[in-house]
Amino acid sequence: MTITELTLQEASTLAPAPSCRLNELSSKHPCFALGKPNKKGRIHLPVSPGCNIACRFCERSINRSEQRPGVTAQVLTPIEAVDVVERAIKLSSDLTVVGIAGPGDTLATPYAFQTFRLVREQFPQMLRCMSTNGLLLADKIDELAEVGVDTLTVTVNEVDPARLAQINDRIVYRGRLYTGIEAAEILIERQLAGIRAAAAHNMMIKVNSVLVPGINDQRIGVIAHTVKQAGAGLYNMIPLIPNAKMAHLPAPTCAQIDHARSDAERFITVFRHCQHCRADAIGAPGGKDLGEQIYQKRIRHENTFSHG
Repeated sequence: MTITELTLQEASTLAPAPSCRLNELSSKHPCFALGKPNKKGRIHLPVSPGCNIACRFCERSINRSEQRPGVTAQVLTPIEAVDVVERAIKLSSDLTVVGIAGPGDTLATPYAFQTFRLVREQFPQMLRCMSTNGLLLADKIDELAEVGVDTLTVTVNEVDPARLAQINDRIVYRGRLYTGIEAAEILIERQLAGIRAAAAHNMMIKVNSVLVPGINDQRIGVIAHTVKQAGAGLYNMIPLIPNAKMAHLPAPTCAQIDHARSDAERFITVFRHCQHCRADAIGAPGGKDLGEQIYQKRIRHENTFSHG
């Protein structure tokens, strides 16, 4: 019997209860909260400008207005980032997490590692969280463990190469450019290998999937089951923001979103409070963003990034 043939009752026997560690993180990390939001705050440090894959919905940008991933008011150096953390903690006592989520991929450049080493030294009480597309996760897992990453978010948009090739144009892996099905096959294999490696290091792993109508909207259960088997403990389905090469596609409807979450929940615990956070977000998700009080430099609205 295939995953898609399982009934909800049959699948519910596969879906495990949240782990003790996930229950503990639920009260400390706003992006791992179960049930209601926990009102804790996080600070995203935009220190990773480069990227090694090209998703068709992605358009990284420097501006103050857009509320979506891949956007920041400025890119920081690791030393500047530590200063931002210090100022942010003084503004809010509810900050519990230092995260790095772009605006590119955290593993494509060395700056996230440099930043986490400084953060661990100066703010050891803060949880350290990283988001990645997972292409280099298995390759970099020992260094990730060395800098003390507590929680990891990996974006896995498909586990079928033909469908992923409709979402992702190309990758750059170990100095070589790959496109189409070949790129998708490599990306999927490396993502799942990375999740398995991170789980072996006892990292708490959340997987994000962007829900793209007409491509993977009927496949969320398959994706969730696959990443759960690899070692993920939490799953987050993100509705597509029509943008870039996917600007012509419709955003998912509420019914599509609800169906996809229910499909995933047959196999894995589902996170339901995603806010499409910027790469420089500060504060509790959905609450007042403290970024305006931290990033005082006036930035011209322009896109200065490339996809490597």
